[in-house]
Amino acid sequence: MVNKNKCIGCGSCISICPVEAIDFDDDGKAKIDPNKCIKCGSCEATCPVEAIKIN
Repeated sequence: MVNKNKCIGCGSCISICPVEAIDFDDDGKAKIDPNKCIKCGSCEATCPVEAIKIN
């Protein structure tokens, strides 16, 4: 769901997620918990580098 090569670690996806399903991994990149994600698409829409794709 998150392209780690594109993610710049800006945190915009973390702040917009309505169910707090996104956090930073040890490398400072976004990671999405698939058990919490409701696939609303908010993170995908807000990502400035298009690193997130919701299937």
